[in-house]
Amino acid sequence: MQTAKSMKDMQTEVDTYISQFKEGYFSPLAMLARMTEELGELSREVNHYYGEKPKKSTEEEKAIEEELGDMLFVLICFANSLNIDLEEAHDRVMKKFSTRDKDRWTRIEE
Repeated sequence: MQTAKSMKDMQTEVDTYISQFKEGYFSPLAMLARMTEELGELSREVNHYYGEKPKKSTEEEKAIEEELGDMLFVLICFANSLNIDLEEAHDRVMKKFSTRDKDRWTRIEE
């Protein structure tokens, strides 16, 4: 049974992988282009499953899960290349949601 990985574990794992190549991380603009490309692929899959554009019979079957994994990998690469700790970034965002935006959404009544 595989144990859960923290975001820090994932960032380290990706860094170990990328560090074995001379090219290293791409530039921020190239990384943003890669993220945009992956988002397009995710969008295409979501549209096939939930939208009005079914997949052609000749198109390869890809899962939304796979495309989200690709997005996560590129996001981690982007963060690593800029020395951003994604756990800290996440904590800041959650603090914002629990303070500034705490009354923004309608809560489910218990």
